[in-house]
Amino acid sequence: MKFLIVFVALFAVALAAPADPEAKIVRSESDVGPESFKYDWETSDGQGAQAQGVLKNIGSENEAISVQGSYRFVADDGVTYEVTYIADENGFQPQGAHLPVAPEA
Repeated sequence: MKFLIVFVALFAVALAAPADPEAKIVRSESDVGPESFKYDWETSDGQGAQAQGVLKNIGSENEAISVQGSYRFVADDGVTYEVTYIADENGFQPQGAHLPVAPEA
């Protein structure tokens, strides 16, 4: 399950930005354990992502994974966008200067 979440996150980031055929991986680190994971990568064209997650309430009915991370990419307009997020039992909660914010209720 954790591997799938990490894979999906990396896949989403890869699709979010235009690919630079000359981009090189300048850093790639990961540590995946039975109850947690951590990764960090960066490419020469300015893209990157990092996240860490931990399994909470292990063995209970409320077992969930809690992830904190960020990703950045250079869009077609040449601007680098960054999103930080928390993903847990309360859902995916992204934040970024370019993202709209819901009005106060």
